Amino acid sequence: MAEQSMSDGERDDLPLHGVTVVSLEQAVAAPLATRHLADLGARVVKIERVGDGDFARDYDSAVLGMAAHFVWLNRGKESFAVDLKAPAGIDAVRTLIAGADVFLQNLAPGAVERLGLGADDLRADHPELIVVNMSGYGTDGPMRDRKAYDLLVQSETGLCSITGTPETAVKTGIPTADIAAGMYALTSIQAALLRRVRTGVGATVDVSMFDATAEWLGYPMYLQMYQDRQVPRMGLAHTSIAPYDKYPTADGEILIGVQNDRGWRTLVTDVLGMPELADDPRYATNVERVRHRAEVDDLVGKATRVFVGADLDEKLCAAGIPAAQLRDLGGLVDHPQLAARDRWREVQTGAGAIRAIRPPMNFRDVELPMGAVPELGEHTDTVLAQLGSTDEQIEGLRKAGIVG
Repeated sequence: MAEQSMSDGERDDLPLHGVTVVSLEQAVAAPLATRHLADLGARVVKIERVGDGDFARDYDSAVLGMAAHFVWLNRGKESFAVDLKAPAGIDAVRTLIAGADVFLQNLAPGAVERLGLGADDLRADHPELIVVNMSGYGTDGPMRDRKAYDLLVQSETGLCSITGTPETAVKTGIPTADIAAGMYALTSIQAALLRRVRTGVGATVDVSMFDATAEWLGYPMYLQMYQDRQVPRMGLAHTSIAPYDKYPTADGEILIGVQNDRGWRTLVTDVLGMPELADDPRYATNVERVRHRAEVDDLVGKATRVFVGADLDEKLCAAGIPAAQLRDLGGLVDHPQLAARDRWREVQTGAGAIRAIRPPMNFRDVELPMGAVPELGEHTDTVLAQLGSTDEQIEGLRKAGIVG
């Protein structure tokens, strides 16, 4: 494997220590994959445009003047700002990739090939290299060259058609298509690294936002294919389970999900004080409850509204009834589960320290690092020096606008 950056010190206990990743990335999908790789201990060199960098840097200025997307997706990386239209810039990137284990990119289809950085060209000289190409709709097909923002892919795959209320289709509140593609890129890289240990051979992997999102729609897609049934938009309710929705409390709302008939009996008998409903033939089975959903929701809602939400939540939990408080994002930030499990850490940025949630991969023997969010071109000189450039050469490249 390629030489790890000295910034990692002696952290050879990290899962991906010794792995070097070069990423020509922007927006969300590819940066999400590489941020997880960085969290796992890989050295990740992020190639950015001189002057502007990743356009996600300018989405907003919410976090100490920095964009929320960017600080979320780019900690622990090195920023190498270079002009890929300049021959010297391309030469530097080729040399960097030659010493890497993984090259990942999510430029428009055909862009890396025009730069001479296509998978076939790179792996002809470095067959052990793992190349991951990320795209919106894939490397072929009639939609290959179309722009593929997250919302557009959610719409094309049908995700919006099952999300929202009966009256209104909506997109998900997070960039689901981007995240799906990023996670499949991450697992593909890990699998390719493992296979390379056995075979010594790298891989070329293609991951599209469309394919990744279509995979996540598996269960409603099967209902469509084999029952010719479009899953309806249900808001917070469930298409085939009742009661399963939000219900009013004295001070807000609470989510309750009863997935079997035993749970229904417990809910109405031990929690809501309506034991007569346990054996009522209109409600005794889930099939009948779904058939009489409006009545069930009305009965449950009338009973829950007399409780304070926190008290009802505790009572439901004690009875073994699945429930959750309907929190906003402020409720997440202040969530007692995050505090009790020590999930918050500080991450350094050029504007100061910010809070961040620890990576979700919890290794019992080591805490994963949460490196700093890089400023544009912060590591350009270091990267070029590692590639053999002298101080004079680096200064010349900077004066020519080739690096930043």
